[in-house]
Amino acid sequence: MGLLYLERCEFQMTQELILANATLILAGETRTGALRIVDGVIADISEGAAVPAGAQDLGGDFLAPGLIELHTDNLERHIEPRPGVDWPHAAAIIAHDAELASTGITTVFDAMRCGSIPSGKKGGYKKYARQLASEMLELRGKDMLKISHFLHLRAEVCSETLAEELSEFTEQDRVGLVSLMDHTPGQRQFRDISKLEQYVKSKRGMSDAEFIDHVARLKDLRAQYGDLHEAATVAEAARFGAVLASHDDTTAAQVAVSAGYGIRLAEFPTTAEAARACHDHGIAVMMGAPNLIRGGSHSGNVAAQELAELELLDIVSSDYIPAALLQAAVKLGEIWGDLARGIATVTAAPARAVGLTDRGEIALGKRADLLRFGLGEGTPMPRAVYSRGQRVA
Repeated sequence: MGLLYLERCEFQMTQELILANATLILAGETRTGALRIVDGVIADISEGAAVPAGAQDLGGDFLAPGLIELHTDNLERHIEPRPGVDWPHAAAIIAHDAELASTGITTVFDAMRCGSIPSGKKGGYKKYARQLASEMLELRGKDMLKISHFLHLRAEVCSETLAEELSEFTEQDRVGLVSLMDHTPGQRQFRDISKLEQYVKSKRGMSDAEFIDHVARLKDLRAQYGDLHEAATVAEAARFGAVLASHDDTTAAQVAVSAGYGIRLAEFPTTAEAARACHDHGIAVMMGAPNLIRGGSHSGNVAAQELAELELLDIVSSDYIPAALLQAAVKLGEIWGDLARGIATVTAAPARAVGLTDRGEIALGKRADLLRFGLGEGTPMPRAVYSRGQRVA
């Protein structure tokens, strides 16, 4: 996957930057020290609180690797800030990019739904992924974005057009992650259809009759296209050279199917049974930061904290609240009594899951993607964010 992650380097580099008197969050430990950054890469790590001439004094603040976000719906919120409102995409992408940078995220896999339901009825979805991805790549090529962006295609098998939409992407696109999704009512995320009813009626303004029709239509789509779309998604992810992830696994049997597809990343398993089965199959478990912060799932599924306490949680995603990512990592540090371990769930672990070997930890030769933050009554406060040694927030 190495070529997938090559990025433009045609920008003005900081010749040398020294960040001193920091509480460095390293692999497995925290300690006071300093970093020397040369041409966007960590060139030296030293111990102690000394502040050399020309260095920036961080005053004991934490210095962590930049956060790595694998699954966020945040871009969709920017391009459609209200139902039916199509905001100018370039402006939306730039605003999304700046928001993520401000929260400490320096690498993001932008989730884009593939698989539309073009019907004009409420609950339908318009095709948008190919156009939005092209616009994202164009802005990246012009160095108009602060942080690293890769594509995450959310492949919805319960749709009409998934295979067609996936075929529009090529090996040259930055497709790093493909999620195999099935939101058919009555299983996985929405085993409790009342939770789906509450969500859809609130978001789409459906009447009782419209919701009943919506559920029936989704079940019909799954029966007609589901198996075909699953097979197409597995094949297309392999063609892209992308990591294939499962989504909302609920039972050990579903996890076994995921393992058979070669999946090594599970997004938001809905039960402890599924999470345990994932670990048995060597599949990393990712849960949502909002679930952890709120104390439970908005869909009524397993709590992220329960999985953390059972040693079944590996990676955290901000899901729909970018600022929750750092907050969740700090909370996990409190739960486990190990801040470095909590931070690893949003840095080293996601990097490992998608094959990013040049970032995710503070180590010699790694990209200088960094986050400086303090703590105020347990709440993290981002103070500076660096991408390749350049301050971006």
